[in-house]
Amino acid sequence: MKINKSYILLKGIRFYAYHGVAPQENLIGNEYIIDLKLGVDISKAMQTDEVTDTVNYAEVYNVIKTEMDISSKLLEHVGKRIVKKLFEQFATIEDIDLLLSKRNPPMGADIESTGIELHCSRK
Repeated sequence: MKINKSYILLKGIRFYAYHGVAPQENLIGNEYIIDLKLGVDISKAMQTDEVTDTVNYAEVYNVIKTEMDISSKLLEHVGKRIVKKLFEQFATIEDIDLLLSKRNPPMGADIESTGIELHCSRK
């Protein structure tokens, strides 16, 4: 069997955090949702059944949580920090797709969420 591309997925990660331009957003906070797709060669882990041969998604979650706990004005800034830290801490991650959404943004509109989407490669 030839694997052309493999991914590790973390979908629907929910955080309560304090990001936003408006001062009340930093006081009240909001719910955020992250979907993450990590391009990783998992072929060795498929053979060995050992977590050391892949990217441990619990450790990935901890990196994301640490960055979400740091207040920022813009989701763009939060997203950049998350991607940068993941590339720094996990050498086997080849590329990252990140979707970061803010639920019920305070903008006077009937809207489920706003957010950013990043597609990044290590190269």
